[in-house]
Amino acid sequence: YRIVMSKGGTKMDMRGRCSAGQRVLASIVIRLALAETFCLNCGVMALDEPTTNLDYENKRGLAIALAQIIASRAAQSNFQLVVITHDEDFVSMMKQELSAQTGFNMPERYYQVSREEGHDGRFYSKIHAIDWDEL
Repeated sequence: YRIVMSKGGTKMDMRGRCSAGQRVLASIVIRLALAETFCLNCGVMALDEPTTNLDYENKRGLAIALAQIIASRAAQSNFQLVVITHDEDFVSMMKQELSAQTGFNMPERYYQVSREEGHDGRFYSKIHAIDWDEL
């Protein structure tokens, strides 16, 4: 297979012509397309740092695509999307895009994992439930 970018009716092979961010985005889009095609009843979709090397417009495009997937899968009782990210701007974009989807009820909260030092001097992971309204 090959990845082709289409611009103005002209098709160009992406090999050697795209930035690292464009390659990352193309990879994510291909994975999402495969997941949507072959895993219609899959319960969990996980993305680890999906915005690495993406510029603002590509992050927004990814947020829109994920919001559409979430809205279309909202009726599926076992569907969960797990996004592991340090990119708080992307989390805000996801909130904005999800609330823009008509007929979609926003989840009450999202979860943030932080590293905190305990009384014994050791570090522990702590999970915080954060209301979307606080974002």
